[in-house]
Amino acid sequence: MRLGDLIKTDQQEGKEKHVPVIDLVSCPDCPQRTVRVVVGKEVPHPNTVEHHIKWVGLFGVKGGVLVHLATFDLGPTYGSPDVTAHVTLTGLSELIAVEYCNLHGLWESSFRL
Repeated sequence: MRLGDLIKTDQQEGKEKHVPVIDLVSCPDCPQRTVRVVVGKEVPHPNTVEHHIKWVGLFGVKGGVLVHLATFDLGPTYGSPDVTAHVTLTGLSELIAVEYCNLHGLWESSFRL
């Protein structure tokens, strides 16, 4: 089995609470863009000690190669899995967010630039 076989997307049940949503936030005078990743944008994720988002990873695709941009360690916590990173998007063709729920595993989404 491969890791990719275990990563869930917006095609699985529970997607409303688990698929990370990627948004670009405007900053007209910034050399970098603010990238926001929210887990549970449609339906809030419970975020209890028993059921939580442990971490969120943000990656970019540059020339067909995966580039690590940021990792956020979140759990266990009662907070909301809503994170931001300041990223230089030059040369990137896509952003990919991956999150890990301690009960429901890995989930991913992507955003074409």
